[in-house]
Amino acid sequence: MRVSGLDGQAEATQPDTAPEGSGGPEGGSGTPTARRAVVSGALGSALEWFDFSVYGALSATVFPQLFFPDLAPGTALLASFATFGVGLVARPLGGLVFGMLGDRLGRRNVLMFTLLLMGVASVLIGLLPTYATAGMVAPAALVVLRFLQGFALGGEHTGSQLMVMEHSPSRRRGIAGALMSVGSPISQVLATLTLTGLAAWLTEDQFTSWGWRIPFLMSVALIAVGYYIRHRVEETPVFLANEGKSEQPTRGLLRQHRKTVMLLVLAWAAPGALYYITVTFAISYLTGQLGFDKSSTFGLMVVANSISIGASLLGGWSSDRIGRKRVLFTGLAVLLAFLVPFFLILDTGNWWMAALTITGALCGVQFMTGCQGAFYAEALPTPVRYTGSALGLTCGNMLFAAPAPLLATWLMQISGNGTLLITAYGLLTILISAVAIRLLPDRTGRQLEA
Repeated sequence: MRVSGLDGQAEATQPDTAPEGSGGPEGGSGTPTARRAVVSGALGSALEWFDFSVYGALSATVFPQLFFPDLAPGTALLASFATFGVGLVARPLGGLVFGMLGDRLGRRNVLMFTLLLMGVASVLIGLLPTYATAGMVAPAALVVLRFLQGFALGGEHTGSQLMVMEHSPSRRRGIAGALMSVGSPISQVLATLTLTGLAAWLTEDQFTSWGWRIPFLMSVALIAVGYYIRHRVEETPVFLANEGKSEQPTRGLLRQHRKTVMLLVLAWAAPGALYYITVTFAISYLTGQLGFDKSSTFGLMVVANSISIGASLLGGWSSDRIGRKRVLFTGLAVLLAFLVPFFLILDTGNWWMAALTITGALCGVQFMTGCQGAFYAEALPTPVRYTGSALGLTCGNMLFAAPAPLLATWLMQISGNGTLLITAYGLLTILISAVAIRLLPDRTGRQLEA
């Protein structure tokens, strides 16, 4: 049976009769290869997100004074968030480059390289001199290394998702993707616990002088472990079955699937933007505007991210039973419920109330993230899946997530009603995501299209 897809191309709706390990219900997570793919994807993603998350927290706390000391405090924070955004802006380029390579050379080969690139960039950040030592060379080098972090993550995130999706049975694709996606909140917890411990153990001067470097230098050991695990994972069966059938995946993507990719970009507007507003900007708001100390703020983020791990797993599990789109719309509803009173609750200055509202918002984002990998993988055929999925997710993050902390900080500086304007921006992203998700097809449980 064939029906018309979103872009007018024919789309096969086959029963779930895929062979062992190829994404059908009989293979996947029941095979050793598939289990290794899930473990490799989760650990590899967590290791790379750890470095990315540490940078996000430090850009809101110590980087302004270390790399932009000659600027006024508000302007230094803007500059620091700008370097944070560089990593997100670099992700679409990484997604495009590594997506094309992944669609041509295989998912596994590309993921080995992205892991190493992230590790090298992170270690070099840990060795970087500050402005006091190297002058303008220091922030310039920071921007370059942050770009390399984002470039690597642009190829890593989608690639590791696809390794899991293409090894998993179609009826358990959501929960398999959720097991991989929890790498991000797990890394947030690990990063925040590391920074909390350092902030509590070291004096303020010690943390600012050298303590902040420790998480980046830890990447040497973390990446070595991730590389060993990933080396043992085989290439996906659906890629091997289609290897060599499409010599120009990017040309086919733009010609036949342009509308799908555009909608995938817009679908991630709300979770992308609101994640970084409720994590990265919230750290700055709590410590800079409300007087929370770093230790209690980092502790709050540990609580929020730990609880949101369960929301991600629930989102993936639920999507296998009620459909991806219903889960995504439920996540948007949760975001809406917590966004409207978000800053009113934070402004009470109560730690427990702040923890509750940040946790609620993060749970809304992670509930959607739990099924994002499966939803994006099912939207495109194998020859263009890596490139198209990577462009959809990374461009969505570039347009909506990357500028979110910077935009929020700027709105706070230009208006006495900055929090109201930030809330309005969040509501706009929710509307954009809702429309885009509504226009995308729901292919829950179908065999991945060849």
